[in-house]
Amino acid sequence: MENITASELAGFGVGTLLLCATIAAPRVDSFISTSQRRSLGMCTKCGDLKMIACSKCKGVGSVKPGGSFSFNLVDDLYQSFWGGESNVRSIACTNCQGRGHFSCPNCSKLP
Repeated sequence: MENITASELAGFGVGTLLLCATIAAPRVDSFISTSQRRSLGMCTKCGDLKMIACSKCKGVGSVKPGGSFSFNLVDDLYQSFWGGESNVRSIACTNCQGRGHFSCPNCSKLP
């Protein structure tokens, strides 16, 4: 095995830093939004919207058959660039029954 140069080592370091920042970004965003909502006196979960988006369908209400990791590259590109209808049928989300959201457990409790 050959020796690693300083430039390669710096490249690995920067790549590792970017990967860690990408993985941590949703948690940092959640922390910041929660602290902002708390300082404004809003519900920390929903921001006084009284509903939370479904985590399975991301608030859409439908999912593609086969789960999150199945995709058709040609169909996705066609739909993105030309705005055509998708040939892949979507089914109603079983987690939220096709609504796309849930009532907030913190602020939408019945009195």
